[in-house]
Amino acid sequence: QVQLVESGGGLVQPGGSLRLSCAASGIAFSMYGMHWYRQGTGKQRELVASITKGGSTNYADSVKGRFTISRDNDKGTVSLQMNSLKSEDTAVYYCNAVFLSSLSYWGQGTQVTVSS
Repeated sequence: QVQLVESGGGLVQPGGSLRLSCAASGIAFSMYGMHWYRQGTGKQRELVASITKGGSTNYADSVKGRFTISRDNDKGTVSLQMNSLKSEDTAVYYCNAVFLSSLSYWGQGTQVTVSS
């Protein structure tokens, strides 16, 4: 059974930091591209950051220089370090695992709220 379990969300003030983690089980983690998406209230889900199985990263323009995605293949985890958070970063953040564009698995999401 495939499971992706996100953790680390919460309430943070503008300018603060949070670190999200996603623990994967039931998949050959090192073979999967990993992605973080987010969906704000009334908005479409958007891709925030990606990391290939080889470790190459890519970011949405809105988070470049503030967010960092990383992975630990031994532990089967992918993380998203979020710094200098803004109110517009408020959303539910989802972990996504993709294999050869044919298999895709999603976590249940974790809420991030940036507010004073």
